[in-house]
Amino acid sequence: MSSNGHQFSAIHWDDMQFEHGYDKWQAYGQAKTANARFAVQLDALGRDTGGRAFAVHPGAIATQLGRHVAGEEMLAAGWIDEDGNPTNAGFKTPSQGAATQVWVATSPQLAGMRGVYCEDCDIAEPAAEGQLAGGVRAYATGPGQAARLWKLSAQLTGVDAFTAPL
Repeated sequence: MSSNGHQFSAIHWDDMQFEHGYDKWQAYGQAKTANARFAVQLDALGRDTGGRAFAVHPGAIATQLGRHVAGEEMLAAGWIDEDGNPTNAGFKTPSQGAATQVWVATSPQLAGMRGVYCEDCDIAEPAAEGQLAGGVRAYATGPGQAARLWKLSAQLTGVDAFTAPL
């Protein structure tokens, strides 16, 4: 599962742990970019066995995750009004958010497609510069960077599921 939050940040290869300045939205963006790249590489690794993987943005879902965001930030983002009431601006219900996942699992439109990023029950278009409302950044789905992240993840965790025989 990814998110259009990937648009907040590419991977900070020179400071992946944010040891030289932390920004929660950059960290969130990097994590969501990593989710998308992981799907791209998993899809590539499953090619010979018929395994498939896609990066999926479910949309902004009305959940309790916002409880970790300061009220001023939620107000500035338009998530709440001045009285602290949710605006539901652009938010989906959990059921609506699940729709793209179901679509990815069942859509004949994805036959023959490899490692694409999906949103709103469709393949995402490239994101316009400065746009955060939809689409996918090229840095989130590049196969070379996906392989690099996979290799680094295997090194850091000591786990690479695709080096051992199945």
